[in-house]
Amino acid sequence: MFLTKIIAYYFTHSLAILSDALESIVNVIAGFIGLYSLYVAAKPRDREHPYGHGKAEFVSAAIEGGLIVAAGIMIIYETVMNFLHESPLQKLDTGLILVGATAVINYIAGTVCIRIGKKNSSLALQASGKHLQVDTYSTIGIIAGLVIILVTQLLWLDKVIALGMSVLVIYNGYRIIRTSLAGIMDEADLQLLDNFIAVLNRNRHANWIDLHNLRVIKYGALLHIDCHLTVPWYLNVHEAHKEIDALADLIKKEFGDAIELFVHTDGCLPFSCTICTRTDCSVRQQPMKERLTWSMENILSNQKHQS
Repeated sequence: MFLTKIIAYYFTHSLAILSDALESIVNVIAGFIGLYSLYVAAKPRDREHPYGHGKAEFVSAAIEGGLIVAAGIMIIYETVMNFLHESPLQKLDTGLILVGATAVINYIAGTVCIRIGKKNSSLALQASGKHLQVDTYSTIGIIAGLVIILVTQLLWLDKVIALGMSVLVIYNGYRIIRTSLAGIMDEADLQLLDNFIAVLNRNRHANWIDLHNLRVIKYGALLHIDCHLTVPWYLNVHEAHKEIDALADLIKKEFGDAIELFVHTDGCLPFSCTICTRTDCSVRQQPMKERLTWSMENILSNQKHQS
């Protein structure tokens, strides 16, 4: 597709088409970087990497985002140079056909990448897919602009389209870098946390009196989960472990098997009675006042809850 766009530029001398071709250079390089990052991320845990190699995908996405920004800057440079040394447009109809064919292929490839990336929680594949789709949208914009130029003969529009493309490319590169840095810095995924909390509220067991100090971190496709679970104080070790197993089974059912769960169990205290939903507790010291609904605010807190 990159070679097709270069041929289209050779026929037309269109800056808009050149900008599209320059971005495609990034697709080629980023594709190899993404492929290698997937190979690294798939490696099992070892002594040097106890949490696995999943963050290689974040690094890959950051590099890809940087390359996209560089492509945008290159487009601006080529546009400025054309202002100084103008080349006439020609054979726009041939260029339209060639570029249009690349747009269709790009969109299909991007959709496949995003679908597989979401299925496997792969940031590298999703970043590549979004990049391909953005490339498609920008190509469609270029095609529309070239059609207008072909009809109106307003040749200066070619430079305007190229500059607009550069802004779009740089912005999307920034977004990919921002997402990858968030993953590297273990930034909380608020949407994931919302889904996680909703699942816990819907499937809460009577012995899960409270859950707090929740932490969910993504390492590639792996979810690393830490939390404190309050259970009745009179459960023995085996009974408490059954509650942890039930929690793990619930999370695997809803979020897949690629999880690592660490649960610290707390025995309930007298003030826990006010939020305990057990109706058959023989040692209850206070009546239940209200059912505690876990929320983003209280479940992330390191404090045990009470009404």
